[in-house]
Amino acid sequence: MTTNDTAKEILIKTVEKIEGAYAPSTIRAYRSNFESFIKYCDENNVIALPGEPKNIALYVKKLSNGQLKSSSIKIAVASIAAIHNLNSFKDPTQHPDVKIEIRRMYRILGRYAKQAYGVNKDLLDKMVAATDDSLRGIRDKAILLVAYDSLCRRSELVALEFEDVSIDEKDRSIKLKLRKSKTDPHATGRWLYLSGDAQIALYNWMNTSHIKSGKLFRSISTTGNLKLNLNASQINRIYKRLAANSFIDFNVIKNISGHSIRIGAAQDLMSSGASLPMLMNRGRWSKIDTVMRYTENFNPSYQDE
Repeated sequence: MTTNDTAKEILIKTVEKIEGAYAPSTIRAYRSNFESFIKYCDENNVIALPGEPKNIALYVKKLSNGQLKSSSIKIAVASIAAIHNLNSFKDPTQHPDVKIEIRRMYRILGRYAKQAYGVNKDLLDKMVAATDDSLRGIRDKAILLVAYDSLCRRSELVALEFEDVSIDEKDRSIKLKLRKSKTDPHATGRWLYLSGDAQIALYNWMNTSHIKSGKLFRSISTTGNLKLNLNASQINRIYKRLAANSFIDFNVIKNISGHSIRIGAAQDLMSSGASLPMLMNRGRWSKIDTVMRYTENFNPSYQDE
């Protein structure tokens, strides 16, 4: 066995153990970051699990001299801590030497995390106008409008199912059941209400796609066939593609991400006079500082440069 074969085996078992108990994105982060740490330890012939504080500190120093942002290094350290804690090992990231190196890292790289560009209503309308009457265009329009009205995270959008759609028998209005979210890990659930335009777009998508069960939004093959689901990373690409089709500035497009519509909708709510509690309720935020970070770069209207 090589130096860290045992650590690799424990990591695999840990990922299997926590499957379903943590968000998929969290599990992916734990796995990929700890795999990178194991690789570093192999290259330096040291043990990864349990890790020595001095080796963690040296790893943070190495990462600080690379191309990573401080936020990414913070996640890497948190992943190392999580794998240790989940296997009842003492957390080496709490050692003073590691904390000193993290402080040094912040002084070198800073704490600023670049925020995605907020897609406000003006820009949203341009992106909606860039959709066409093809199956893909009909899907994209529904995704845009549902995302804006619901302030859904990309993971929440792709998790929606046909069975989550509730249609009122009297007026045929639609609402969506969000069964689980980042701030509702125990799946208490809540209803999401949509504007008339979003309801029409969603009706059009369901009727055209003939989806009767399973995932509500799905990827579409080059031959026009529906697949079984839509990956969260595809939301980013859909937003960027539609922004590009809207002929907006390239510097805006490159800063658009899967969070952009959620950010823009929050900014629009703030512009309309929504209170902080109202914002937190609509966006399902549990921390005030998160809301403030989303709205700190508030831009009341999009204008082409």
